[in-house]
Amino acid sequence: MEFNPIIISIIALCVLCLLRINVLFSLMISSIIAGMLSKMPVSDIMDLFISGMGQNSETALSYILLGTLAAAMTHTGFTEVFAYKISNLIKNNRYLLIGIIVLVSICSQNIIPVHIAFIPILIPPLIGLMNELKIDRRLMACSIAFGLKAPYIAIPAGFGLIFQGLVADNLTKNGVQVLKNDVWHYSIYLGLGMFIALLIAIFITYSKPREYKNTIEYKKPEKAPQFNKSHYITLFGALVTLLVQLLTGSLPLGALIGLGVIFGFRAVSHKKMDTLLNEGVGLMGYIAFVMLVCGGYAGVLKQTGGIESLVSSVMPCVGHSVFLSVTVMLLIGLLITVGIGSSFGTIPILVVLFVPFCQNIGLSTPSIITLICASAALGDAGSPASDTTLGPTAGLNVDGQHNHITDTCIPTFIHYNTALIITTYIMVYIFK
Repeated sequence: MEFNPIIISIIALCVLCLLRINVLFSLMISSIIAGMLSKMPVSDIMDLFISGMGQNSETALSYILLGTLAAAMTHTGFTEVFAYKISNLIKNNRYLLIGIIVLVSICSQNIIPVHIAFIPILIPPLIGLMNELKIDRRLMACSIAFGLKAPYIAIPAGFGLIFQGLVADNLTKNGVQVLKNDVWHYSIYLGLGMFIALLIAIFITYSKPREYKNTIEYKKPEKAPQFNKSHYITLFGALVTLLVQLLTGSLPLGALIGLGVIFGFRAVSHKKMDTLLNEGVGLMGYIAFVMLVCGGYAGVLKQTGGIESLVSSVMPCVGHSVFLSVTVMLLIGLLITVGIGSSFGTIPILVVLFVPFCQNIGLSTPSIITLICASAALGDAGSPASDTTLGPTAGLNVDGQHNHITDTCIPTFIHYNTALIITTYIMVYIFK
């Protein structure tokens, strides 16, 4: 099992990222390593890699359009007003600022589904204020990551509806009858475990003040900016984006129609359309392309056969032990998700592999739901290739004082993956 291509490839990915090799290059090199260990010709590896990139094309398109929507909000002055309202509200209360950032992050998943597109437009204007309050940016990374991850696990709306729908549909296809509305009744406990981890980060791990160079000085406007017609149109466009996404299940379509509202009602002149699209690509293009490359990496991993051999090799070792079986499944889920960087894309793989495993040790349906949700989510926070980590870094590193690996990936990995693992053990035994 030590020569399993999945394990070696993912270890290589983590090592390359820790050595500060660009994530795109790290993913490509790790794909080649996985393919070569599986004795694939290099030409076939690259063909698989390129064809696999198409699996995440909808996600990449969503990010570009949402980045354009975020740029439109900036041009209307909406984010300037919003940032001012936040700074005026907190009155030098660091905990209130952290709470607001968490709340905005949650809303970006379930109410106004701009996902991580809000980060590069809202966070940079607040960096000076964070420096003034001496807030550790590792704490802010954990706060944003919580808002990006916990809601889709625990709340059946927006991205949560998609995630939980994938869990229910795939379990039903593999012989475990589950309704979409059943999932959150059990996955909500995982969200509660993550909330406890967030509190630990806030009040224990990163509670001490941290000094940063004041390369970005916070300057409060002399005159309070006010909401105007353009701002209300922009807000309406964002709500239309949410409504269309919920009705059609298509985030790109929702973002496109939301932009149509903003341009159609002249919140932003249509003459700025090309400029906004370029800015949208600037905001989210890199992350969108990383998601495409993640799809290629996932395609290669699936074809190696390493996932199936990994499961089949450990099943005889654990027997009917619930503790050992759950441990092995969580570790496999962690390895796969760290490599792929997408909990959503991991679900179909895990369900096929884990359902026979769970039935073999006699787990109940609630336990299986909890285990699948946790296994899919493990590694999303902490993976160098995940939007849950790429997003916070994009906003917090505007002055070059926030490292992607040491200041985002490692803190979020330790806090949230530990919380998910402990909560899963507890709930599996309770639901058993």
